[in-house]
Amino acid sequence: MRILVAGNTGQVAQALAECAAHGSGLTLRSLGRDTMDIRDKPAVVRAVDAERPDIVVNAAAYTAVDKAESDEDAVFAVNETGARNLAEASASAGIPVIHLSTDYVFDGTKPDPYTEDDPVAPAGAYGRSKLAGEVAVGEANPQHIIFRTAWIHSATGHNFVKTMLRLAADRDALNVVDDQRGNPSYAPHIADAILTVARGLKADGASAAWGLYHLAGTGATTWCGLAREVFARSRALGGDYADVNPITTADYPTPAQRPANSQLDCGKLARTFGIEMPSWQDGVAECVSRLVTREA
Repeated sequence: MRILVAGNTGQVAQALAECAAHGSGLTLRSLGRDTMDIRDKPAVVRAVDAERPDIVVNAAAYTAVDKAESDEDAVFAVNETGARNLAEASASAGIPVIHLSTDYVFDGTKPDPYTEDDPVAPAGAYGRSKLAGEVAVGEANPQHIIFRTAWIHSATGHNFVKTMLRLAADRDALNVVDDQRGNPSYAPHIADAILTVARGLKADGASAAWGLYHLAGTGATTWCGLAREVFARSRALGGDYADVNPITTADYPTPAQRPANSQLDCGKLARTFGIEMPSWQDGVAECVSRLVTREA
């Protein structure tokens, strides 16, 4: 099976490449902006025609949530227009597309985990752009899988886990928000699920269960809870750690409004594809182990 991935520097794109390298029967090609800028439709068409993959995965996105508030044209150019370009080029070639979206499409006011059927109401430019991307992909290519994920972390790229460990190297205590709740998701776990679904799509063809799914780590916590788990794992391995003081969102204002609750219910994923995501704690344990032992 040949997979074309849009994006090559993001956490999920890198995890896909790593997982594919250890898989059998997979040829994965990741193209970054210098080779396939998804904002440039002719470039996208040329790349899809040249690669002729079985599946296209869109792991390219503008993810600077706070910067997006003052850079709305740029974020929509990637997250909506770019997503549409990739989906249209794939559809023209008769190729399914797997597209990654986000928990930020929700406003966070629901007290329980969100399902795929819950109303969307993004509170910021990033969430609006990703929602627009979902709509664009759905309109452009009927053979689509859209995965909403959340709180992604890994041993690569920029993410909360790496930031906590970096700050702990110089500080004894950190203040971390404790009134936002979500599902920490380890990028390699996301990548494994994507590749499992991709194999199924190739096997099932026209009978595949196209549509929208939630894909995130099992269980939920707050940013404060996540930080404490990171430091507990790091300390056990002889790595950096710090005390964590809980604060409120109001204590840590940011340009973009974060959802207070962005827990994702992944039951549809399990029912349809038989995929049970590992616990968020398992993801943190593996991520921290890779980071701490790499630095040792």
